[in-house]
Parts: sequence; structure tokens; C-alpha cells
Amino acid sequence: MILFSCNTAKLSTADQQFDRGEYFAAAATYRKVYNKTSSTKERKLKGEIALKAATCFDKLNMTARAISSYQNALRYNPSDSTILLDLARNQHKDGKYRDAEKNYLAYQSKFGENELSKNGLQGVRIATEMKENKTRFIVKRADFLNQRRADFSPMIFNKDEGIIYTTSSNDKNLGSDKSDITGTKPSNIWVSKKNEKGVWQKPELVEGDANSEFDEGTPAFSPDGNTMYFTRARKSPESPVAPEIFTATRGEAQWGSAKRFEITKDTLSLYAHPAVSPDGLYLYFVSDMPGGYGGKDIWRVTLSGDNKGIVDNLGDRINTPGDEMFPTFKQDGTLYFSSNGHPGMGGLDIFSAREDEWGFWHIENMGFPINSNADDFGMTFFDKEEDEGFFASNRNDGRGFDHIYSFLRPSIKVLIKGQVVDHDDEPIPNAIVRVVGRDGSNHKIITRNDGTFDTKIDRGTHYVMMAGAKGFLNDKEEFRSDPEEEDATYEVNFRLASISKPVLVENIFYDFDKATLRPESEAALNELIEILNNNPTVKIELSAHTDKVGSEEYNQKLSQRRAKSVTDYLTAHGIDTDRLVPVGYGMSRPKVVDKKINERYPFLPLEQSLTPEFMETLNDEQIEIINQINRRTEFQVRGLDFDLE
Repeated sequence: MILFSCNTAKLSTADQQFDRGEYFAAAATYRKVYNKTSSTKERKLKGEIALKAATCFDKLNMTARAISSYQNALRYNPSDSTILLDLARNQHKDGKYRDAEKNYLAYQSKFGENELSKNGLQGVRIATEMKENKTRFIVKRADFLNQRRADFSPMIFNKDEGIIYTTSSNDKNLGSDKSDITGTKPSNIWVSKKNEKGVWQKPELVEGDANSEFDEGTPAFSPDGNTMYFTRARKSPESPVAPEIFTATRGEAQWGSAKRFEITKDTLSLYAHPAVSPDGLYLYFVSDMPGGYGGKDIWRVTLSGDNKGIVDNLGDRINTPGDEMFPTFKQDGTLYFSSNGHPGMGGLDIFSAREDEWGFWHIENMGFPINSNADDFGMTFFDKEEDEGFFASNRNDGRGFDHIYSFLRPSIKVLIKGQVVDHDDEPIPNAIVRVVGRDGSNHKIITRNDGTFDTKIDRGTHYVMMAGAKGFLNDKEEFRSDPEEEDATYEVNFRLASISKPVLVENIFYDFDKATLRPESEAALNELIEILNNNPTVKIELSAHTDKVGSEEYNQKLSQRRAKSVTDYLTAHGIDTDRLVPVGYGMSRPKVVDKKINERYPFLPLEQSLTPEFMETLNDEQIEIINQINRRTEFQVRGLDFDLE
């Protein structure tokens, strides 16, 4: 009983430390209590102490110690559902993929599948494949930014001149005591600048009110650079204080007075890791407040306009029952965040996310070597053609300390190019080509004077392209770029149909002296269907023309039947009959020679009407060529208001 009483007293101290978030101090106390607790008389208690110690080591990123303590807890409390899952997740984080897989499966066998176990199992199974199929990123430890303790959350402030803010638990930080939370001095915000020769200088402690004796870090900046948002974790001896977001305004020499940025009235939930969207409309942040999906979620609050102060959760495409943290942005609006809930290599993996026009997030794991089995987080980018910048990771550090790494992905030139022409193959300048990707990308391109265009696109993405110009109908194409990481150029050309003049439908064939469409006509007819589907308000006249052979009456009736055969095919394939007017002209409207015909048959002068009178001056071979030209099927736009109210 004396031993139990002694343990209880020390255990209460550890529990109080744990409740205040003082995990470093609590872990040390739990270990002492654990070693003094009987494994036979107090078996259940010993397991509970081991589990609390494991949780502390887990939060401190001391993965090897966390695994050992979870295994101890499992030995004494085999029925606790959380232990197996947390053990598997730490083995996953430690790169022990086979052990992690075994315990994920054991958890599911005992307690059923949940999202964390399912995604964790998927993660360990793809981790080896990700390492074998590494991306083109080049990752190096950025020693000029790293000091003797933890360094993390780099944020490039001036993307042209070169100024980087970081968070560090350096011994030179403000305050005299080491933190009971981390075992190091509280974190402060540091800054590194390039000198006149373009060489990065050693980081210096940021002056002003942004730093204090409390923990500060994860700085982010407004688009104009005048406001800094950062996290501050104040400490109170009476009760735990959740991390909060503060702001400071830039003065001439330093950052001014720090002010708490109130998002909601909730003072019990944490608010941390701020990130400002490139357009300045939203502040993204991390919180465990009610209404999320479990763990820590990423939220956003509007900073201006009529909806200022509106708070939204980013939803279950981004957030999971695990933790989603450290949001940052690339200048093009791509969101980067870290998660231990999505399938990954272990610990926190970095993901990219693009929001499309419908508010749907497209998420991609950044792969190896950006990600590792450890915690990887906090990407920040220069504004360069290559993907270049910094991020933080605690890989290869047994103490769990974070360090800053540089990354560079040499640019791959993946281009889409082409030309927009009319049906006479004349280039169309100032046409608009839109390239919309399923990854959320959207490019708008204006064609040059020769009708050509080009733009950069991404790998492995499905694209829908639409070309249009004043006086022409729209045309649409689709394609998918190859996922291989190599330079590539794709060519997509457009032929736009004129609104103001007849357009030849090439390769329409009928049985001799009949109106029956031949099978080889289907490809051209299907292209016409596509044009009508791409322009759903258009009404057309579908005309058929014959040569001079036969009587005028016979040719008119034959051409009318042929025009009707084409419209019948179109209506049978979904085109509304009210959009189509079949007309047979016989030989009454001979073809006029255009540039395309003239280039193919130089004996035919430009603008010459191919009438019977003109043919009287030609030989039999030339007359047959003209007969072929005159036997044609055309369409012409007769309205742009079908089904419009």
C-alpha cells in the first residue's frame, strides 16, 4: 500500500503535466512511475501509465520510444482498441512497414476497419513503391538555415530579393527556461537574408513584438507583405492555454505590436499554422474546434468583403480523422498541407491540393523524396519556373528534431500547341482557346496572327479544350497528357465553321444516282454531330448539290433526297429536327473556287463560279474534276437562338 500511495502521488503530477500539454516533462515522470509500478500487483495501472508515456513520446516525435511504450501498453492492456492502431501508425512512421502492416491488420481483425486503419494500410503498401518510383525532386538539407535544435516552418517572405522566415527552438531564443512541452527553449521566429552577393546569411532572431518568452512560429504574410500572421502558445500556471493566431504589422525597422486574431469566441480549441491565400481573400488555419472530421483540421476564414469572418471547414476531401496541418500556398493558388490521415509513407506527408471551379479539391501525394517515413511539412516556394523552395522534416533525427531542407524540381516542358483555322484552312487570329484540366487547372489562350497557340500543361492530366472566335462556331477536343516525367509537346488543331458562309462537309458519299448514304460517310457525319453538340443553340440549313449531268428537275429532287438523308441521320443520333432544314439545290448553285481549291487545281481561277458555261472551255478530265467539286454536301448557319427563351 505504501508503494501504491507513492505511485499515485507521482502519477497525479504526471497527469497534471500531461493535461497542461507539458509532454516532455510528463514523459519523464511517467517513465519513473512506470519503473516503480508492480507488473503483477498493478498490471492494469502499469499498462495505463505505459500508454500515457507512449502518447507523450508520440507527440514529441520520439518515434522509437513511442513504439516501445505502445508495445508495453499492449502487453498489459491487450483489449484497448487505440493501442494497436497507434502502434501501427508509429511503426509506419519509423519505416517498419511490415510490422505496421501486421498491426493494422490485427487492429482491423479485432476492432473492424476505420478510415485511419484503411488509409494507413494503403500507405504502408504503397510506401515501398513510392521510394522505388521517386519523383524528380532534388532534396538537400539546408544547413545555412538549421541551428542546434528544431528548425521548421520556413516561409519565403520576399520571393525576389530573398528573405526567409523560419521557426526555431534555438538556445538564443527569448526566455530563460526550457519548455516542459518540448524539452527545449520555446520556439521563436527567425529570419535569414541574402547579402549583396546573393549569399544566404545566418538566421537572426526577428526583432519586435512577434517574439516573446512563449512559443511562436509558423509565420505567414499578407500579399502586400505588411501583415504577419503567426502562432503563439501562451502559458498559464492556472490552466492550459490553447495555441492562438496573432498578427503583427510591419514598421520601418521591425514588426510592431502583436495582437490576437480572433476567429471565433471558442477559447478552448487551438488555432494555429496560418496561411494567407495568394489573393488575400482567405486565412487558412488549423484547429481542433467542434465541427471537424477528427484530430486537427484545416479551416479558412474570409478576410474581407461582405462575408468577412465566415469560417468554413475545407471538407472531407482535405480533412480526415487524422491530423491535417501546416497549410501553405504556391503563388498559382495550389494549396500544400501535411497529413497523417491520408495514405502516405508515414508520419506527416505533404500533399498538394487544387480547388476547381465547382469547389472540388484534387489532392496528390508529393511522393519521395519530398516525403519520407518521418514528418514532412511546411512547403514554401520561390516564384520561379522550376518548383524550388524549402520544407521541414524530422527524417534521420532520433531526437525528433525538425530540420529545414531545400527542394528543386528541374522544370519539365510539357506543352500543348496547335493552330485554329477555318474550313478553308485559313488561320484565325485572336481566337480564344480554353484548356481545362481535371486537376482544376484552367488556361485561356489567344491565338497569334497566324492562328497558332501554345501553353504549358501538367503531366498525367485529362484536358478538355474549346476553341471559339467571333463569327465562327465553337470546336472541342479532349486528350490526356502522358504521366511520364519527361519533356513532351502535344499538338491539337481546331477547324472552326463559319457562321456567315456555307461550310463543306467533306467525305459524304452516296450510292450512285441515289440518296442512300454510304458507310464511309459516318466519320464525317459524326464530326458534324459533334459540331452541333458543341453549339447547342445553332440551327443550320443542310444543303446537297449535284453536277450538271441529268435534267434540272431530276437533280433538284435527287439533291433534296440526299439532304434529307443527312438530316435523318443527324436526328437519329440525337439532333433535334427543329434545328435542321434540308434543302436540295441540284446544279443551281455551282461551287465558287476558293484558295483551297485553287491550290489543289491551279487551272481553276480564284473566285470562278464552276458553271456549265465555264466548263465548255475545258477538256474532259478537267470537267470531271469540276463535277466532283460541284457534287457536295454543305451546311450553313441559319440561327443562333434555338431553345433560347
